[in-house]
Amino acid sequence: MSEFTLWDIVYNLLLAARWTVLLSLTAFVLGGLVGLLLLMVRTAGNPWGIRLVRGYVELFQGTPLLMQLFIVFFGLPLIGIDVSPWIAATLGLTLFTSAFLTEIWRGCVESVGKGQWEASASLGMNFTQQMRYIVLPQALRIAVPPTVGFSVQVVKGTAVASIIGFVELTKAGTMITNATYAPFTVYGCVAVMYFLICYPLSLFARHLEGKFRHVAR
Repeated sequence: MSEFTLWDIVYNLLLAARWTVLLSLTAFVLGGLVGLLLLMVRTAGNPWGIRLVRGYVELFQGTPLLMQLFIVFFGLPLIGIDVSPWIAATLGLTLFTSAFLTEIWRGCVESVGKGQWEASASLGMNFTQQMRYIVLPQALRIAVPPTVGFSVQVVKGTAVASIIGFVELTKAGTMITNATYAPFTVYGCVAVMYFLICYPLSLFARHLEGKFRHVAR
């Protein structure tokens, strides 16, 4: 057993936790941008666009995130594209996040009354103007709580990236456990750190949900 003090364990896990947070933020931002684009295509009314986005969403919602990461990390090199664990994890989590955010936001857009669409159309607005000035500002109030809530799932999903060699919090915990033979201590610290990252997000999402429900009344 290597001589690791509790502080050594916590310090090294904190260094790895930076990558967990960075990967979560990167995947969430990029996934949000892709999800917004897919939402626009999904709600534009084009039958082929609707089928394409629906297939995309069902593909990434209906398959395990681990399999998606495997396909990106091991599949792309087969066609001559070498990717690092960081790139593979970012790409896999971005695709995963975009599929779920697209559906979350689609539900929020569809909750806006049909009369809002008709009223804006009567003013001569095109689809882009309707979305920008009328629909999205109203859908935003509904979308914020579930979007923040889903960010918790993204943070927890980063743990799967350890399988492809990306050193984040879970992978660092495994490496330290192999060196110290103290799995209870190490993984206990890992669990506490995940809790400290995710619990404030859960509280914030709950607060926003209650706030917007009160405003709606």
